[in-house]
Amino acid sequence: MIRILAIETSCDETAFALAEASGPLAKPIFKIKKTVIASQIAIHAEWGGVVPNIAKREHEKNLPLIFEKSFLPLIRKGPPIDLLALTIGPGLAPCLWAGANFAQKIHREYMPKAKIVGVNHLEGHLFSFLAGKKNDFSNNFPAIGLIVSGGHTILLLMKSLTQWQKIGETRDDAVGETFDKVARMLKLPYPGGPLIEKMARKKSPTIAFPRPMLNQKNYDFSFAGLKTAVLYFLKDHSEADPDDVASSFQEAALETLTEKTMRAAQEFKARAVILAGGVAANKQLRKKLLKATKKMKIGFFAPANNLNTDNAAMIAVAAYINFLQKRRRPIKPQPNLTV
Repeated sequence: MIRILAIETSCDETAFALAEASGPLAKPIFKIKKTVIASQIAIHAEWGGVVPNIAKREHEKNLPLIFEKSFLPLIRKGPPIDLLALTIGPGLAPCLWAGANFAQKIHREYMPKAKIVGVNHLEGHLFSFLAGKKNDFSNNFPAIGLIVSGGHTILLLMKSLTQWQKIGETRDDAVGETFDKVARMLKLPYPGGPLIEKMARKKSPTIAFPRPMLNQKNYDFSFAGLKTAVLYFLKDHSEADPDDVASSFQEAALETLTEKTMRAAQEFKARAVILAGGVAANKQLRKKLLKATKKMKIGFFAPANNLNTDNAAMIAVAAYINFLQKRRRPIKPQPNLTV
């Protein structure tokens, strides 16, 4: 058994998790013993988005408070920590450095025998469906991985949990970023994505917004044109029903994600689809992909609801997967890291 303390500070959540992991790559087992997340949403809402230096200040305030109150007593009780894992990227540089500096401090003072390792935030999202349960995923490859968040929209062809190639990504705005920008057009507070989803439940879509790049023979995405279409529609239709705009926009975005993902699954004869990232919390997206994978008679895997957004449990999971590969990343932050 490997005991892992994980820290996540890539953006505006200060998160810790204590996890126990065992088993081989084919059947990893994870027990999440404790997880704590301190959100900064209320602080950044008045700015309409995350302000990096304010986020860094809040991380520097929250990191010692959470650690000393919730995790130091557990560490002192034992057993000892084997891996101290922290997010090194991608993310906001000031936030990543806040986490890295704090991790090195507690490593020196409280767990010098532990290995301190850097973790790719996107790999954390990708592996988050494994957290908190026994897994036998060996018969589900090849798989298509869809990572959707505020900063990323990526399609992966996965040969295993540790081997993949990127087959598509957004050429401009990520889908989560587009949700937030459309929310601002509708005068909704930050973060706007969940509010768009809530409004969309009230109304069936009637507006024919474009499905960008849907018919192109590739697996890339583009959401800037969809965002612009919503902007001009609102300028020309000042009396439009906001719920209809939200519903129609969401339908266009999610249909594009679903159809391209399933087209890839069919072409590459995938046995499963893995959904990951903050936008994986969108219930309509999960519903669409679940329906499509059932029709195709392949598996569908997504994180538990509490593991969709940024959290440290997923960082612990990714740290263990890297540990099994004997892959040890440096702990220097890399804001532009990708998969």
